[in-house]
Amino acid sequence: MRSGSLSARRRVWGYGLAVGGPAMLLPGLVPLRGTLNLAGDVAVYLVLVVAASLVGGLGPALVASVVSAGVLNFFFTRPYHRLTVSDPDNVVALCAFVLVAVMVSWLVDVAERRATAAAAAAEIEAADRLRAAILTAVGHDLRSPLAAAKAVVSGLRAEDVTLTESDRRELLEAADGALDRLTGLVDNLLDMSRLQAGALPIHSRPTAIEDVLARALDYLGVEPRAVVLDVEEGLPDVVADAGLLERAIANIVANAQRFAPVGEPPVVRVDAVGEDVRLQVIDRGRGIPEAAREEVFQPFQRLGDTGTGLGLGLALARGLVDAMGGSVTPTETPGGGLTMVVTLPIARPA
Repeated sequence: MRSGSLSARRRVWGYGLAVGGPAMLLPGLVPLRGTLNLAGDVAVYLVLVVAASLVGGLGPALVASVVSAGVLNFFFTRPYHRLTVSDPDNVVALCAFVLVAVMVSWLVDVAERRATAAAAAAEIEAADRLRAAILTAVGHDLRSPLAAAKAVVSGLRAEDVTLTESDRRELLEAADGALDRLTGLVDNLLDMSRLQAGALPIHSRPTAIEDVLARALDYLGVEPRAVVLDVEEGLPDVVADAGLLERAIANIVANAQRFAPVGEPPVVRVDAVGEDVRLQVIDRGRGIPEAAREEVFQPFQRLGDTGTGLGLGLALARGLVDAMGGSVTPTETPGGGLTMVVTLPIARPA
Protein backbone atom coordinates (compact mmCIF):
# COMPACT_ATOMS: atom_id res chain seq x y z
CA MET A 1 0.00 0.00 0.00
CA ARG A 2 1.57 3.29 -1.06
CA SER A 3 1.76 5.83 1.72
CA GLY A 4 0.09 8.34 -0.55
CA SER A 5 -2.99 6.10 -0.74
CA LEU A 6 -3.41 6.19 3.05
CA SER A 7 -5.00 9.01 4.95
CA ALA A 8 -2.92 10.97 7.45
CA ARG A 9 -5.18 9.64 10.18
CA ARG A 10 -4.36 6.03 9.30
CA ARG A 11 -0.63 6.72 9.19
CA VAL A 12 -0.80 8.39 12.61
CA TRP A 13 -2.65 5.40 14.01
CA GLY A 14 -0.11 3.09 12.39
CA TYR A 15 2.86 4.84 13.96
CA GLY A 16 1.04 5.04 17.28
CA LEU A 17 0.49 1.29 17.21
CA ALA A 18 4.10 0.68 16.17
CA VAL A 19 5.49 2.71 19.09
CA GLY A 20 2.87 2.15 21.79
CA GLY A 21 1.82 -1.42 20.95
CA PRO A 22 5.00 -3.14 22.17
CA ALA A 23 4.77 -1.36 25.51
CA MET A 24 1.06 -2.19 25.87
CA LEU A 25 1.84 -5.90 25.55
CA LEU A 26 4.37 -5.88 28.37
CA PRO A 27 1.93 -6.08 31.35
CA GLY A 28 0.47 -9.26 29.90
CA LEU A 29 3.67 -10.95 28.72
CA VAL A 30 6.28 -10.09 31.39
CA PRO A 31 4.56 -12.15 34.13
CA LEU A 32 4.60 -15.12 31.73
CA ARG A 33 8.37 -15.10 31.12
CA GLY A 34 8.72 -18.24 33.17
CA THR A 35 5.98 -19.98 31.18
CA LEU A 36 6.45 -18.78 27.61
CA ASN A 37 9.75 -19.12 25.82
CA LEU A 38 11.17 -16.48 23.52
CA ALA A 39 9.54 -18.10 20.48
CA GLY A 40 6.08 -17.45 21.95
CA ASP A 41 6.90 -13.82 22.67
CA VAL A 42 8.31 -13.40 19.16
CA ALA A 43 5.05 -14.73 17.65
CA VAL A 44 2.97 -12.22 19.62
CA TYR A 45 5.12 -9.27 18.53
CA LEU A 46 5.10 -10.50 14.94
CA VAL A 47 1.30 -10.21 14.97
CA LEU A 48 1.73 -6.63 16.20
CA VAL A 49 4.06 -5.85 13.28
CA VAL A 50 1.50 -7.20 10.79
CA ALA A 51 -1.25 -5.12 12.45
CA ALA A 52 0.88 -1.98 12.16
CA SER A 53 1.45 -2.75 8.49
CA LEU A 54 -2.27 -3.19 7.82
CA VAL A 55 -3.18 0.02 9.62
CA GLY A 56 -0.42 2.39 8.56
CA GLY A 57 1.56 0.78 5.76
CA LEU A 58 5.20 -0.17 5.41
CA GLY A 59 6.71 2.71 7.44
CA PRO A 60 4.87 1.92 10.69
CA ALA A 61 5.57 -1.79 10.16
CA LEU A 62 9.34 -1.18 9.99
CA VAL A 63 9.17 1.00 13.10
CA ALA A 64 7.18 -1.72 14.87
CA SER A 65 9.83 -4.28 13.87
CA VAL A 66 12.69 -2.23 15.36
CA VAL A 67 10.81 -1.27 18.55
CA SER A 68 9.56 -4.84 19.07
CA ALA A 69 13.07 -6.25 18.62
CA GLY A 70 14.37 -3.84 21.26
CA VAL A 71 11.55 -4.74 23.68
CA LEU A 72 12.14 -8.46 23.14
CA ASN A 73 15.84 -7.99 23.82
CA PHE A 74 15.36 -5.82 26.89
CA PHE A 75 12.52 -7.66 28.62
CA PHE A 76 12.50 -11.24 27.33
CA THR A 77 16.11 -12.34 26.80
CA ARG A 78 18.62 -12.96 29.54
CA PRO A 79 20.08 -10.96 31.11
CA TYR A 80 16.82 -9.04 31.57
CA HIS A 81 16.71 -5.23 31.39
CA ARG A 82 19.96 -5.05 29.46
CA LEU A 83 20.57 -4.83 25.71
CA THR A 84 23.06 -7.69 25.75
CA VAL A 85 22.16 -11.30 24.99
CA SER A 86 23.94 -14.12 26.79
CA ASP A 87 22.48 -17.03 24.82
CA PRO A 88 23.59 -17.28 21.15
CA ASP A 89 20.29 -19.01 20.31
CA ASN A 90 18.43 -15.89 21.44
CA VAL A 91 20.63 -13.74 19.22
CA VAL A 92 19.64 -15.91 16.27
CA ALA A 93 15.97 -15.73 17.33
CA LEU A 94 16.01 -11.93 17.54
CA CYS A 95 17.75 -11.56 14.21
CA ALA A 96 15.32 -14.00 12.65
CA PHE A 97 12.41 -12.00 14.14
CA VAL A 98 13.63 -8.75 12.58
CA LEU A 99 14.17 -10.43 9.21
CA VAL A 100 10.79 -12.19 9.23
CA ALA A 101 9.02 -9.04 10.45
CA VAL A 102 10.49 -6.95 7.62
CA MET A 103 9.65 -9.63 5.03
CA VAL A 104 6.08 -10.02 6.31
CA SER A 105 5.62 -6.24 6.35
CA TRP A 106 6.86 -6.01 2.79
CA LEU A 107 4.59 -8.85 1.65
CA VAL A 108 1.55 -7.28 3.34
CA ASP A 109 2.39 -3.95 1.73
CA VAL A 110 2.70 -5.56 -1.72
CA ALA A 111 -0.61 -7.38 -1.26
CA GLU A 112 -2.33 -4.14 -0.25
CA ARG A 113 -0.86 -2.31 -3.23
CA ARG A 114 -2.11 -5.00 -5.59
CA ALA A 115 -5.57 -4.93 -4.00
CA THR A 116 -5.68 -1.15 -4.32
CA ALA A 117 -4.54 -1.34 -7.94
CA ALA A 118 -7.14 -4.01 -8.71
CA ALA A 119 -9.90 -1.94 -7.13
CA ALA A 120 -8.80 1.13 -9.08
CA ALA A 121 -8.69 -0.90 -12.30
CA ALA A 122 -12.22 -2.21 -11.61
CA GLU A 123 -13.49 1.33 -11.06
CA ILE A 124 -11.86 2.51 -14.28
CA GLU A 125 -13.33 -0.44 -16.19
CA ALA A 126 -16.81 0.27 -14.78
CA ALA A 127 -16.47 3.95 -15.64
CA ASP A 128 -15.37 3.04 -19.17
CA ARG A 129 -18.38 0.76 -19.61
CA LEU A 130 -20.72 3.48 -18.37
CA ARG A 131 -19.06 6.05 -20.62
CA ALA A 132 -19.43 3.74 -23.61
CA ALA A 133 -23.08 3.11 -22.80
CA ILE A 134 -23.73 6.83 -22.41
CA LEU A 135 -22.00 7.67 -25.68
CA THR A 136 -23.93 4.93 -27.47
CA ALA A 137 -27.26 6.11 -26.10
CA VAL A 138 -26.54 9.80 -26.61
CA GLY A 139 -25.14 9.19 -30.09
CA HIS A 140 -28.20 7.23 -31.21
CA ASP A 141 -30.82 9.44 -29.62
CA LEU A 142 -29.30 12.69 -30.79
CA ARG A 143 -28.69 11.40 -34.30
CA SER A 144 -32.27 10.20 -34.78
CA PRO A 145 -34.06 13.58 -34.53
CA LEU A 146 -31.18 15.31 -36.30
CA ALA A 147 -31.41 12.86 -39.18
CA ALA A 148 -35.18 13.30 -39.37
CA ALA A 149 -34.92 17.10 -39.40
CA LYS A 150 -32.16 17.02 -42.00
CA ALA A 151 -34.18 14.69 -44.23
CA VAL A 152 -37.14 17.07 -44.07
CA VAL A 153 -35.00 20.11 -44.89
CA SER A 154 -33.37 18.23 -47.77
CA GLY A 155 -36.80 17.33 -49.10
CA LEU A 156 -37.99 20.90 -48.90
CA ARG A 157 -34.89 22.13 -50.73
CA ALA A 158 -35.04 19.52 -53.47
CA GLU A 159 -35.66 21.22 -56.80
CA ASP A 160 -36.62 18.05 -58.63
CA VAL A 161 -39.58 17.29 -56.34
CA THR A 162 -42.89 19.11 -56.60
CA LEU A 163 -44.53 19.57 -53.21
CA THR A 164 -48.07 20.67 -52.51
CA GLU A 165 -48.85 23.04 -49.67
CA SER A 166 -50.18 20.07 -47.70
CA ASP A 167 -46.91 18.18 -48.27
CA ARG A 168 -44.88 21.16 -47.09
CA ARG A 169 -47.01 21.53 -44.00
CA GLU A 170 -46.62 17.84 -43.17
CA LEU A 171 -42.85 17.97 -43.64
CA LEU A 172 -42.53 21.08 -41.48
CA GLU A 173 -44.59 19.43 -38.73
CA ALA A 174 -42.26 16.41 -38.88
CA ALA A 175 -39.20 18.65 -38.64
CA ASP A 176 -40.74 20.57 -35.77
CA GLY A 177 -41.46 17.33 -33.90
CA ALA A 178 -37.91 16.05 -34.48
CA LEU A 179 -36.41 19.29 -33.22
CA ASP A 180 -38.71 19.22 -30.19
CA ARG A 181 -37.43 15.72 -29.36
CA LEU A 182 -33.87 16.93 -29.76
CA THR A 183 -34.54 19.91 -27.50
CA GLY A 184 -36.06 17.62 -24.88
CA LEU A 185 -33.04 15.30 -24.94
CA VAL A 186 -30.59 18.16 -24.57
CA ASP A 187 -32.68 19.74 -21.79
CA ASN A 188 -32.75 16.43 -19.89
CA LEU A 189 -28.99 16.01 -20.21
CA LEU A 190 -28.28 19.56 -19.04
CA ASP A 191 -30.76 19.44 -16.17
CA MET A 192 -29.47 16.06 -14.99
CA SER A 193 -25.89 17.32 -14.97
CA ARG A 194 -26.89 20.49 -13.09
CA LEU A 195 -28.99 18.50 -10.64
CA GLN A 196 -26.13 16.10 -9.87
CA ALA A 197 -23.76 19.04 -9.44
CA GLY A 198 -26.22 20.82 -7.11
CA ALA A 199 -26.34 23.78 -9.49
CA LEU A 200 -29.98 23.58 -10.61
CA PRO A 201 -31.92 26.51 -9.09
CA ILE A 202 -35.16 25.49 -7.34
CA HIS A 203 -37.79 28.23 -6.82
CA SER A 204 -40.55 26.57 -4.80
CA ARG A 205 -43.73 28.50 -4.07
CA PRO A 206 -47.47 27.76 -3.70
CA THR A 207 -48.50 26.20 -7.02
CA ALA A 208 -51.78 24.88 -8.42
CA ILE A 209 -51.00 21.32 -9.44
CA GLU A 210 -53.96 21.18 -11.84
CA ASP A 211 -52.41 23.98 -13.92
CA VAL A 212 -49.00 22.28 -13.91
CA LEU A 213 -50.57 19.00 -15.00
CA ALA A 214 -52.40 20.70 -17.87
CA ARG A 215 -49.20 22.34 -19.10
CA ALA A 216 -47.30 19.03 -18.85
CA LEU A 217 -49.87 17.27 -21.01
CA ASP A 218 -49.81 20.15 -23.51
CA TYR A 219 -46.01 19.89 -23.62
CA LEU A 220 -46.33 16.20 -24.46
CA GLY A 221 -48.94 16.92 -27.12
CA VAL A 222 -51.27 14.37 -25.54
CA GLU A 223 -54.18 13.57 -27.82
CA PRO A 224 -57.75 13.21 -26.51
CA ARG A 225 -58.24 9.94 -24.61
CA ALA A 226 -54.48 9.24 -24.72
CA VAL A 227 -54.48 9.87 -20.95
CA VAL A 228 -57.42 9.45 -18.58
CA LEU A 229 -57.63 12.20 -15.96
CA ASP A 230 -59.15 11.72 -12.51
CA VAL A 231 -58.48 14.96 -10.63
CA GLU A 232 -60.13 15.71 -7.31
CA GLU A 233 -61.92 19.06 -7.20
CA GLY A 234 -60.78 21.84 -4.89
CA LEU A 235 -57.21 20.63 -4.49
CA PRO A 236 -54.97 22.82 -2.31
CA ASP A 237 -51.82 24.35 -3.73
CA VAL A 238 -48.56 22.48 -3.34
CA VAL A 239 -45.07 23.76 -2.56
CA ALA A 240 -43.20 23.32 -5.84
CA ASP A 241 -41.26 24.93 -8.65
CA ALA A 242 -43.95 24.99 -11.34
CA GLY A 243 -41.56 24.70 -14.31
CA LEU A 244 -39.55 21.83 -12.86
CA LEU A 245 -42.68 20.01 -11.65
CA GLU A 246 -44.07 20.26 -15.18
CA ARG A 247 -40.91 18.57 -16.51
CA ALA A 248 -41.13 15.84 -13.88
CA ILE A 249 -44.80 15.06 -14.58
CA ALA A 250 -44.23 15.11 -18.34
CA ASN A 251 -41.38 12.59 -18.02
CA ILE A 252 -43.41 10.24 -15.80
CA VAL A 253 -46.50 10.39 -18.05
CA ALA A 254 -44.36 9.87 -21.17
CA ASN A 255 -42.83 6.77 -19.56
CA ALA A 256 -46.30 5.41 -18.72
CA GLN A 257 -47.50 6.01 -22.28
CA ARG A 258 -44.48 4.15 -23.63
CA PHE A 259 -45.35 0.97 -21.74
CA ALA A 260 -49.16 1.15 -21.62
CA PRO A 261 -50.91 -1.48 -23.74
CA VAL A 262 -52.82 -0.38 -26.81
CA GLY A 263 -56.35 0.61 -25.87
CA GLU A 264 -55.52 1.03 -22.17
CA PRO A 265 -54.20 4.57 -21.75
CA PRO A 266 -52.48 5.61 -18.52
CA VAL A 267 -54.62 7.11 -15.77
CA VAL A 268 -53.46 10.27 -13.99
CA ARG A 269 -55.18 10.51 -10.61
CA VAL A 270 -54.66 13.48 -8.29
CA ASP A 271 -56.03 13.78 -4.75
CA ALA A 272 -55.18 15.18 -1.34
CA VAL A 273 -53.98 12.75 1.33
CA GLY A 274 -53.20 14.13 4.79
CA GLU A 275 -50.54 16.82 4.54
CA ASP A 276 -49.70 16.03 0.90
CA VAL A 277 -51.16 16.12 -2.56
CA ARG A 278 -50.72 12.79 -4.31
CA LEU A 279 -50.42 12.41 -8.08
CA GLN A 280 -50.56 8.85 -9.39
CA VAL A 281 -49.63 7.88 -12.94
CA ILE A 282 -51.12 4.43 -13.45
CA ASP A 283 -50.46 2.11 -16.36
CA ARG A 284 -51.47 -1.47 -17.15
CA GLY A 285 -48.19 -2.42 -18.79
CA ARG A 286 -45.89 -5.28 -17.91
CA GLY A 287 -44.80 -3.60 -14.69
CA ILE A 288 -41.43 -3.90 -12.96
CA PRO A 289 -40.38 -6.57 -10.45
CA GLU A 290 -40.18 -5.10 -6.96
CA ALA A 291 -36.47 -5.88 -6.66
CA ALA A 292 -35.72 -3.87 -9.82
CA ARG A 293 -37.94 -0.82 -9.27
CA GLU A 294 -35.21 1.42 -7.90
CA GLU A 295 -32.99 0.66 -10.90
CA VAL A 296 -35.23 2.66 -13.25
CA PHE A 297 -34.26 5.81 -11.37
CA GLN A 298 -30.59 5.39 -12.23
CA PRO A 299 -29.41 7.70 -15.05
CA PHE A 300 -29.01 5.94 -18.41
CA GLN A 301 -30.93 2.92 -17.10
CA ARG A 302 -33.75 1.53 -19.21
CA LEU A 303 -36.20 -1.18 -18.24
CA GLY A 304 -34.44 -4.45 -18.95
CA ASP A 305 -31.62 -2.52 -20.67
CA THR A 306 -33.50 -2.86 -23.94
CA GLY A 307 -34.70 -0.41 -26.53
CA THR A 308 -33.46 3.06 -27.17
CA GLY A 309 -33.57 6.24 -25.17
CA LEU A 310 -31.25 7.95 -22.77
CA GLY A 311 -33.03 6.56 -19.74
CA LEU A 312 -32.98 9.95 -18.03
CA GLY A 313 -36.71 10.63 -17.73
CA LEU A 314 -37.49 8.91 -14.44
CA ALA A 315 -34.10 9.70 -12.92
CA LEU A 316 -34.60 13.39 -13.66
CA ALA A 317 -38.22 13.31 -12.47
CA ARG A 318 -37.29 11.85 -9.08
CA GLY A 319 -34.34 14.22 -8.70
CA LEU A 320 -36.52 17.25 -9.42
CA VAL A 321 -39.34 16.18 -7.10
CA ASP A 322 -36.90 15.27 -4.31
CA ALA A 323 -35.30 18.71 -4.65
CA MET A 324 -38.74 20.28 -4.12
CA GLY A 325 -39.32 18.32 -0.91
CA GLY A 326 -41.54 15.66 -2.46
CA SER A 327 -41.08 12.03 -3.43
CA VAL A 328 -41.56 9.66 -6.36
CA THR A 329 -42.34 6.05 -5.44
CA PRO A 330 -43.02 3.14 -7.79
CA THR A 331 -45.74 0.68 -6.75
CA GLU A 332 -47.57 -2.16 -8.42
CA THR A 333 -50.86 -1.40 -10.15
CA PRO A 334 -53.58 -3.72 -8.80
CA GLY A 335 -54.21 -6.24 -11.54
CA GLY A 336 -50.82 -5.66 -13.19
CA GLY A 337 -48.76 -2.72 -14.29
CA LEU A 338 -46.86 0.11 -12.65
CA THR A 339 -48.04 3.12 -10.67
CA MET A 340 -45.73 6.07 -10.09
CA VAL A 341 -46.82 7.96 -6.98
CA VAL A 342 -45.70 11.60 -6.73
CA THR A 343 -46.30 13.29 -3.37
CA LEU A 344 -45.82 16.98 -2.71
CA PRO A 345 -46.37 18.94 0.50
CA ILE A 346 -49.46 21.14 0.71
CA ALA A 347 -48.72 24.87 0.83
CA ARG A 348 -49.74 26.43 4.10
CA PRO A 349 -51.06 30.00 4.34
CA ALA A 350 -48.36 32.48 5.29
